[in-house]
Amino acid sequence: MSARTRLLGLVAVAVLAGGAQAWSMAPVARGWLQVLSVAVLLALVSAVPRPRAWLVGGAFGAGWLGGTFWWLFISLYRYGHLPAWLSVLAVALLAVALSVYLAVATALFVRWRSGQIWSDLLLWAALWLLAELARAQIFTGFPWGAAGYAHVDGPLAALAPWVGVYGIGAVSAMLGLLVQRGVASTGLAGRLGAAMLISALALLPAWSGGEFTRARGELSVTLLQGNVPQDEKFDFSRLPETLDWHLKALLASKADLVVAPETAIPLLPAQLPQGLWDGLQAHFGQGPTRALIGVPLGDAERGYTNSVAGLGAGEGKSFYRYDKHHLVPFGEFIPLGFRWFVDMMQMPLGDFARGPLVAPSFVVGPERVGPNICYEDLFGEELAARFVDAATAPTVLANVSNIGWFGESIAVDQHLLISRLRTLELQRPMVRATNTGATVAINHRGVVTHRLAPHVRGVLEARVQGREGTTPFAWWVGRFGLWPLWVVGLAGAVFGWRRRALP
Repeated sequence: MSARTRLLGLVAVAVLAGGAQAWSMAPVARGWLQVLSVAVLLALVSAVPRPRAWLVGGAFGAGWLGGTFWWLFISLYRYGHLPAWLSVLAVALLAVALSVYLAVATALFVRWRSGQIWSDLLLWAALWLLAELARAQIFTGFPWGAAGYAHVDGPLAALAPWVGVYGIGAVSAMLGLLVQRGVASTGLAGRLGAAMLISALALLPAWSGGEFTRARGELSVTLLQGNVPQDEKFDFSRLPETLDWHLKALLASKADLVVAPETAIPLLPAQLPQGLWDGLQAHFGQGPTRALIGVPLGDAERGYTNSVAGLGAGEGKSFYRYDKHHLVPFGEFIPLGFRWFVDMMQMPLGDFARGPLVAPSFVVGPERVGPNICYEDLFGEELAARFVDAATAPTVLANVSNIGWFGESIAVDQHLLISRLRTLELQRPMVRATNTGATVAINHRGVVTHRLAPHVRGVLEARVQGREGTTPFAWWVGRFGLWPLWVVGLAGAVFGWRRRALP
């Protein structure tokens, strides 16, 4: 076998190992598989010439990310009406582009590793952390599929209220290196040592867990799931039927809070039939039930926003308003230089205005409900910014989403894992009202307590208990963002560089 053929074979295995890491995050979390995938990556890196390590790391990253968000193809092809080849190419190029961070991290690890277990552990964890942070924040950031989500049901989940999803990912990278070293070791002592370190790292978080928040009152909630096919959502011939269903479900609720999904009402209030919006406000202004409804707001002069309107007792003719802050590239704003690509798609897209980072909560009885829209709950550091002032911090989180763009794909399960990780980081319950799923209630320990089957039309009744107090993660990331993790990652990389083996 030629060296070229062997290299191509190892690259192909790296793609498959990256795909296994993607599978570790949905439909259920498999932390053991994520760690094993990293171990395979490191074994492959050790089997190629040092100048080719970046190629293996990049192939792993492309398999991981492509296997994670392949469902973007559905929105581009089925709803954007792009040619199939261009849709596949766009998703593949995105996966390859975002895998560059891991390719660089892998190349630096091979170049700087010392062969000493402790320095190599710190170096690899630091480089993995930096790669994930770069993907999360550079060029608008798209951290979907971060490694830590695979551990939402495992022992590493206890680290969430301390270091968040990226800290969990760094620890899992260390475990992957220990597994690889243990398997590669030829001596019994080396294997036993690796096994002991793996056990210590895997079990230590269980001793660090704890309740950082306290129980408050309990809310009854009604969560709506309209299951409107995306190609019908803005079809004006079908709009009256879907609008009628949502309105009837809203008005029928007797709970403390009823929540309708993102753009459940896909028209501006002024575009609705005369008296409809005023009637909704009057209904919720007369009784104890309050409502959060996904609806676009704004005008041509001030700009339009993807928003949630809060209607309820005491509001009069005004209403609570939450405007989405973290917008989706290509979906809600057009990155510089990509107007041509958006013009090729036949989607109701546009440039929306951003809402404030720290938005007020919606008061429902004794609770403060903090809305977020669609993939905003992917950014725990932004949600945590609302927790700096404990007196106004949300006691319950509410996500409204529409993943109908991605069909009956694994995106629903992935988004549920993301929401569960946020509840662990912040120790707050979260309710999710979505168009196609997952419509659920999650407690502050990341456990789904109430669930509606995805891809059906229905109403979910649930009860959630609000929480007050601040986790260590919410305290430091709310004040400093992800900069402390950047500092830790850079410090670890510098330490590893200084300890590197001389050529």
